[in-house]
Amino acid sequence: MPAKAILSGVHFMSGDEAIAEGAIAAGCRFFAAYPITPQSEIAERLAWRLPQLGGMFIQMEDEIAAIAAALGAAWGGMKAMTATSGPGFSLMMENLGLAVMTETPCVIVDVQRAAPSTGLPTLVGQGDMMQARWGSHGHYEIIALCPASPQEAFDLTVKAFALAERFRIPVLVMTDEVVGHMYERVEIPPEVPVAPRRKPRVPPEEFLPFKPDPDLVPPMACAGEGYRIHVTGLTHDERGYPAMDAESHDRLVRRLVDKVRLFPQEYTLYEEVALADAEIAVVSYGISARVSLGGIELARAAGIKAGLLRLITAWPFPDAALSRLAQRVQGIVVVEINLGQLSREVERAVRGQVPVHGVYHAGGRIHTPEEVFQGIEEVFRQCR
Repeated sequence: MPAKAILSGVHFMSGDEAIAEGAIAAGCRFFAAYPITPQSEIAERLAWRLPQLGGMFIQMEDEIAAIAAALGAAWGGMKAMTATSGPGFSLMMENLGLAVMTETPCVIVDVQRAAPSTGLPTLVGQGDMMQARWGSHGHYEIIALCPASPQEAFDLTVKAFALAERFRIPVLVMTDEVVGHMYERVEIPPEVPVAPRRKPRVPPEEFLPFKPDPDLVPPMACAGEGYRIHVTGLTHDERGYPAMDAESHDRLVRRLVDKVRLFPQEYTLYEEVALADAEIAVVSYGISARVSLGGIELARAAGIKAGLLRLITAWPFPDAALSRLAQRVQGIVVVEINLGQLSREVERAVRGQVPVHGVYHAGGRIHTPEEVFQGIEEVFRQCR
């Protein structure tokens, strides 16, 4: 009996395994990676599963080659993914920019660990969040999703592939070691919608590879489909040919930014917990958001009305949601496993309406509920 592409039903699996299954369910049939903790379980799962489905797994010589292979596979017509952790994510940054410039749909998973450099390879961190936004050179927009459970690891990987096709961009799944390695219930539906690739609607002789539709996203013809394509990381015109002047560059980069920026309703995801009557809001993401719920329980037991805004979409940053939140609460606590990254975005978005306090550490462990409660208590006293 042939292997099933969608393993429908209830499973007990890790976040890394759920990412692999989410990719397969979303139509991914090409995965290239280099082994690195704590990502390797994604590669191990896909090395086993993809050949069963007529797909391809390649262990490349390094992470630079891995993302390059994924981009090439996408231009060959495949839905493609790569995955890594911090040091490998750094190596991928140049080709992340190439994916943006060439408008190549793909998914890149970063299972974050304690950093910088080799750091603590087997222990948790959330220190790659700013790198996810600004790690490649130049100005661009990127979409980054942050699962907080193995179930969301599955769901958001499916979502990432859909967004990659919708906007013709690389989409990041920014998970962390704890979510990647924890085992929980994951329910996989019998059917998962597979996002189609937008194809040309004109004859080959009329086709311009980078002429956008009204939503600023061009249809994509892949190699071997009968259309003439030219793909370059240089600034290019609608033919894909180099256009080496400031006016062409400004026009292209603005379109690459605006095709994402103008449609926030399609990718902005967050969850509100106990915010209806909250005086203090905790803002967090990934595993840190789950721990924060314990701190919120302690605060409410102590008579402080606290709630949670969990960021599911980290980039583009949900400015409007944070601005509205600041009008409802007296103070904000940001919990993340770094020394303050998305907290700066929170401060920028709230524009001084309320105080923002960070509960940080550099990595290697998750926060305790008591640490989160202490941060809530400190802001609560500050607001009195």
